[in-house]
Amino acid sequence: MEPLDAQVLRQSLQWQAQGQRVLLVTVARTWGSSPRPPGSLMALREDGLTVGSVSGGCVEDDLVHRLRQGDIGLDAATDRPRLVRYGVTTEQAHRFGLPCGGTLELMLEPLSAHSRLAETLAALEQRQTVQRTLDLRSGVVTLAPGGHDAAPRWVDEHHFVSPLGPQARLLLIGAGDLSRYLAGMARGMGFDVTVCDPRPEQAQWAEPGVGFSREMPDDLVQRLRPDRRTAVVAVSHDPKLDDLALIDALQTEAFYVGAIGSRRNSATRRQRLREHFGLSEAQLDRLRGPAGLPIGSKTPAEIALSILAEVVATKNGVAAAAVLSSAPSQPSTDAVTHP
Repeated sequence: MEPLDAQVLRQSLQWQAQGQRVLLVTVARTWGSSPRPPGSLMALREDGLTVGSVSGGCVEDDLVHRLRQGDIGLDAATDRPRLVRYGVTTEQAHRFGLPCGGTLELMLEPLSAHSRLAETLAALEQRQTVQRTLDLRSGVVTLAPGGHDAAPRWVDEHHFVSPLGPQARLLLIGAGDLSRYLAGMARGMGFDVTVCDPRPEQAQWAEPGVGFSREMPDDLVQRLRPDRRTAVVAVSHDPKLDDLALIDALQTEAFYVGAIGSRRNSATRRQRLREHFGLSEAQLDRLRGPAGLPIGSKTPAEIALSILAEVVATKNGVAAAAVLSSAPSQPSTDAVTHP
């Protein structure tokens, strides 16, 4: 499943190709609590059709209403990009469904040939990060390499920069029930998922929308070259396969590298990777094992949930300690959760 923001760009490009006028809406800044983070996208077509989201729905409805009332223009030849704010007052916050104290600042950008959506999408498909700089005086967009993790920002009063990055990617080493649940959940979260398992008994493994490779895990990792938008999780229960993937993955920019297993098995794995494969302590410190948050998992679906929760928390820059400190105390279930 393609991430929502990429869907917005692709649909906007299709609408433009059909001769429709389109407004691209970007969450520029937020104060307090907000339903969608800065950088989130929505597109509004001239007939009121929308794709994407910038709030819980009420702001989108108001934008459609303002379009139909003529308060918002979509003609890039005459209408310049501009900012609007929602939730400045308590009444507005309540009316538009924003959390208490939340304020939302939106950039409204009428799209044109100068918006460079096709080039932006092409860069994302090549797993490049892009800084999209919008000139508010002309509506012209310039593109440059940039970090996706950065928030939208202002260069000056006339230039607004929004960073965009490639789809988050999950590489699963080992097919089976756990991989099936993990793959399905991750796809729903917008991840591009590939499962790798060279074992003959898994040759028929298949899941709609999920890539499957029979390469050796180290060959796959080297071919795909995990970047800062990639997570690698070893779930095969076969050290010969898991170790091959982990050795190479821990030497890449992957934002998350994990493996299932009990605490005892995880400690043995670290020792093995250190003594026999020469991984440094810094590299081993990146290895999450046992993978997953301690939520009392007992079934493959629950274990998948615990692993994906930790992957998403890491992707979003939330430390495991912060996640655990906000959760109720639970008994250790490592032996059950990660056989």
